[in-house]
Amino acid sequence: MRAAVAAGHALTARAGADVLERGGNAVDAVVAAGAMSWAAEPGLTGPCGGGFLMVRPARGRARVVDAFTAIPGQNLPGGRRLAEVERVLVPFDEQTTQEFHIGAAACAVPGVLAGLRAVHRRFGSMPWRDLLLPAAGAADRGVPSSGGQYAVLIAIGDILRHTPEVSEVFWPGGALVAEGEPVRQRDLAATIERLADRPEELYTGDLARAMVDHQRETGGRLTMADLAAYRPVWRRPLLVPYGRHVIATNPPPSSGGVLIGHMLSVLEGVPGPRPPGRARTLRAYAETMRAAARMRTGTFTRLLYRGGLARHMLAPEAIEASRAAVVAALAGEPAPALAVPSDAGTTHVSAVDRDGNACAFTASNGCHSGVIVPGTGLHLNNMMGEEDLAAGRHMPAGSRLTSMQAPSMAASDGDLELVIGSSGSNRLRSAIMQVAVNVLDHRMSARDAVDHPRVHVEGDRLDCEGGLDEAELEVLERWGERLNRFESLNLYFGGANIVSVRDGRTEAAGDPRRDGDGIVLG
Repeated sequence: MRAAVAAGHALTARAGADVLERGGNAVDAVVAAGAMSWAAEPGLTGPCGGGFLMVRPARGRARVVDAFTAIPGQNLPGGRRLAEVERVLVPFDEQTTQEFHIGAAACAVPGVLAGLRAVHRRFGSMPWRDLLLPAAGAADRGVPSSGGQYAVLIAIGDILRHTPEVSEVFWPGGALVAEGEPVRQRDLAATIERLADRPEELYTGDLARAMVDHQRETGGRLTMADLAAYRPVWRRPLLVPYGRHVIATNPPPSSGGVLIGHMLSVLEGVPGPRPPGRARTLRAYAETMRAAARMRTGTFTRLLYRGGLARHMLAPEAIEASRAAVVAALAGEPAPALAVPSDAGTTHVSAVDRDGNACAFTASNGCHSGVIVPGTGLHLNNMMGEEDLAAGRHMPAGSRLTSMQAPSMAASDGDLELVIGSSGSNRLRSAIMQVAVNVLDHRMSARDAVDHPRVHVEGDRLDCEGGLDEAELEVLERWGERLNRFESLNLYFGGANIVSVRDGRTEAAGDPRRDGDGIVLG
């Protein structure tokens, strides 16, 4: 097997590829790429975000590390002044905006660094320090932002001037950094150097105290007890049969994986051909998304935290009921519109090494809180402000929040076929479903599978990317769909970065919607 890596930025992918070329394994590559994303993709991720890692050893079973954010407020001092989250609208195009909530009150307990450290301790082969230091150098020099990554900065531009510290990085001189100009993060560079030697600093050392002191001054809930108590959680992946394949994905208490599993299970049994890009295929995708959304009832929320959600969502009777609704809609019966809430902006890295080990890493800072801890360069997440995470906010401090993030893998007869994940708020699950179908069913190359235009259901409309055949879209409108047409591929539809292994051929593709890149080593 050839080694390969795909990520959300060319520099992120190159960091992983360099490690693979030096003899590191897939986990080493993901650690290096994940750290580099803090420098290269600063609008999406950082050491204070949350994420998930799936590791599939060449010999052994896949495991998931839950390194997502937790609810803050353990041992919260009495009398501490608490702020409220602040509302901001993020535009994706002239027609489509999304509401986020930012500020100090939106910060949850960070987990991504602890997760990377836990996976590296168990599976890594190269020194931790060597994997992080290239990211420190890149943050100090600055990384130019262009294409899809620059579109992210434009979309969240108002957030990136919320405080003086974040404005200094992204709005130097009072103007948003120009496309192609480097985004320099010199304080973050020094922090990454510290984390390369002492990763515990973020949870029990001076960096932890700096975060907590700033939270206390600005009305956030994060405490030293929150940080000291945080631990990554090892979980068994959710396994979903799909034709001759088995999809391994993120299990509850995160919701993205089980929703993807439900959609794929429903789609598998829908009768009739589904050629890519045809109206009937796009309608089947849309109705499958609506069927999954209808499952998100009070029972869904209750089982998400108490256990049993996977059995509920993948039960034969649940799949058959959803499939019957899809088939009825394809026959011309209208389906009720459902608004689907969203979560966070995200990045993803997929990697395989020559020995057949694989690692998938999805992480996020949310849409960015608009807060950087002075003197550290640490961008705080805004996960407590994300609407799709609201279901867990009633739980005690220290409880793990849910997420749509779903690093996943597909195998057939025990052989790895696909390593996949995506960014894109609630669009990431529709992106993963469509790209996986493109690879596994339509036998597309990795590049074609990622580049193919996507659709997504949002409320009572069907969002359609540019590049779809207008004649097919007109058929959808005659069938009663209310379409929202995008002019071209758009970062709104996610950022799927994949490695596929098929017929002895390894391919990698990063998503052009967010300036991603894929590298296959000789």
